[in-house]
Amino acid sequence: MSTLGSILRDQAALPADEAEWLQRLTAEWQIVADLAFADLVLWVPVEKAGFVAAALRRPLTGSTMHYDEVVGVVASPAQAKDLSDALTLGMIQRHHEPRWNGAYGVREEIVPVGYQGRSIAVVTSHGNLGAVRAPSRLEINYVEVADELIGMIARGEFPATTAPTGSTRHNPRVGDGMVRLGTEGQVIYASPNAISAFHGAGLVADLTGTVLVEVLADALRGSSQVDEALPVVAMGRAPWNTEVTLGGVTLALRSVPLTNRGIRTGAVLLCRDVTELRRSELELMTKDATIREIHHRVKNNLQAVSALLRLQQRRSTNPSVESALGEAIRRVSTIATVHDTLSMSLSGQVDFDTVFGRTLRLAADAAAAGIKVQTVQEGSFGRVGGDDATIIAILLTELVTNAVAHGLAPCGGGTVWINATRSGMELEVSVADDGVGLPSKGAAAMSGLGMQIVESYATGELGGSIEWLPRPGGGTEVLVRVHLRE
Repeated sequence: MSTLGSILRDQAALPADEAEWLQRLTAEWQIVADLAFADLVLWVPVEKAGFVAAALRRPLTGSTMHYDEVVGVVASPAQAKDLSDALTLGMIQRHHEPRWNGAYGVREEIVPVGYQGRSIAVVTSHGNLGAVRAPSRLEINYVEVADELIGMIARGEFPATTAPTGSTRHNPRVGDGMVRLGTEGQVIYASPNAISAFHGAGLVADLTGTVLVEVLADALRGSSQVDEALPVVAMGRAPWNTEVTLGGVTLALRSVPLTNRGIRTGAVLLCRDVTELRRSELELMTKDATIREIHHRVKNNLQAVSALLRLQQRRSTNPSVESALGEAIRRVSTIATVHDTLSMSLSGQVDFDTVFGRTLRLAADAAAAGIKVQTVQEGSFGRVGGDDATIIAILLTELVTNAVAHGLAPCGGGTVWINATRSGMELEVSVADDGVGLPSKGAAAMSGLGMQIVESYATGELGGSIEWLPRPGGGTEVLVRVHLRE
């Protein structure tokens, strides 16, 4: 399916700055479609084909005239001529008489898209005028403001270059509430939804004819939490967003100045009651802080356990007890490393390549005890869920420790290779060394607690398999195959 980006990149003969302007326009033109009660179609000139529809925006305030997708459609010869005339002349082409579609009239306009004094594309507006009746005050004000914005598109004044960029997910829209402001910030018209939003915040007086910024200033007198951008937004002097809290109600405000050749003629102020949204966000932030505090305490507790075991190890005079405590410290440290990484992840998954890289060095250094050991990590584990990450980290740490202690130590050192192969949720890991080779059946390397943990985790917890093989060229290779959980 064609998209605006692919059409601008592959078909339209437009410089990068012009293509970026069209993308900015389509990011902001929902307000125009909603005020005009019209579908907007962006047509871009392409070589040989004439014009191609590059984007479509349907109104949220009325019914659409395009039930089928038009993006990627090539303009007909007759339509291409009208588009070309508007592009060449740089003037809006309006059909003064509506085109009738059954009982409904269709208001059509062809608008050149201005940019730095020239026209670079064309927007067509297709408005459903509805059944024959007198338009309401709301519809009259909507359409009048839409006409001003359409003129700004033709002159290259919309969208404003100083408008904030980024996510528009929670921005107020026309249907949430619209206030039409004059040049001095006086309220010319407020939609019913806008009146309800301000009344809910405690502004019960009739807004029409008042200077909105003065009304807000009176209501906020004595408040210490006022956004410094509020006066600019409430006056409609700059394309900006702000929020204001009155009587426990939070209103999001968005200002869209109206200009004519650089002279400000008024503004549109969109408003939305976001009280519940902000309350939900605050609850999520509180829960997130609580979870992070719990993670921090668990991490501290694991570190405390390691410290106690290390203290006990230093006091021990029995070599076997000292060795067992050292293994316990290593296992607790492995769990702490995985937990620390999980605490910084919002998805409950970890980049296991990074996690295992840290635990691998700790395991190899602890087991080496004066011999030279090199570790080589190959392949990729990918992202692994939290439960599986802890199990696999302990399992592989045991295998690496075993390879160093029982495979390489008798040789005075060597290399351990860890190779991971991932296909979907299937993971195969090879742990190989160039040491003395497979031990005899019943040897300590095969019967210790570490190998019992490996067998239990690989075949029990993960439902996989483990295989011990002689490595070609000398040494041992262990193959672990598991199916990761979603």
